[in-house]
Amino acid sequence: MGLGRVTLRQYFPVCVRSKQGTSAVQSHPKITVAIIDDHELIRRGLRQLINGAEDMHVCCEAGSVAEAMQYLAESSPPDAVIVDLSLPDGNGIELIKRLHARYPNLRMLVSSMHDEELFAERALRAGALGYITKQETAQRVLHAIRQILRGKTYLSEVMTKRLSEERPHGASDTGAPVDQLSDRELEVYELIGCGHRTVEIAEALHLSVKTIETYRAHIKRKLMLDSSAALTRSAVQWVLEQH
Repeated sequence: MGLGRVTLRQYFPVCVRSKQGTSAVQSHPKITVAIIDDHELIRRGLRQLINGAEDMHVCCEAGSVAEAMQYLAESSPPDAVIVDLSLPDGNGIELIKRLHARYPNLRMLVSSMHDEELFAERALRAGALGYITKQETAQRVLHAIRQILRGKTYLSEVMTKRLSEERPHGASDTGAPVDQLSDRELEVYELIGCGHRTVEIAEALHLSVKTIETYRAHIKRKLMLDSSAALTRSAVQWVLEQH
């Protein structure tokens, strides 16, 4: 599914007509929300939920990094963006970094099936203001959107408590081996687990094959894997566990 862009006038007209035939400016325009997720059913569910709220409206949808960047290049940024972490042409964390660098005031909320303990802090460091799992209730999603629009962080109570605890040098340690990986290494690791070859990963990330091979070597060293086959098995198993 491509972009679901529409003009603002189609969803909430700038002016409304009074009984006397004069027009009045609408005092409370709706919050505009963009959805970036490669699953059509997820987008449809979020769209229905958000459009059902009196104060919100989905202004666009994108199923990939390319679609999201195209929309934002052609239109004014929305008030909030909901971002999935797994996209067909890139990683949500890297997309958040790009969006945050270009639009520092853009409010971003991650909605993902991935483990919050592993990814939430990475998402916050990248520029998101919140992280919510796809198992959460509809009301929680709406609350999370309103929370980040107020400039506040939204996380689960468990994650909020964990992050508030002091850690040496501010390090994040979930106990998972992949926590040692950098954001880019984790992105490569996930693509390996999804069955992509080195050449395909290089093309998807717009990097050289040599660079991807270097990332593979770093991942093997950090995860103490002694071969490419072991790396592939480990990555595939990790991806299966995430879903």
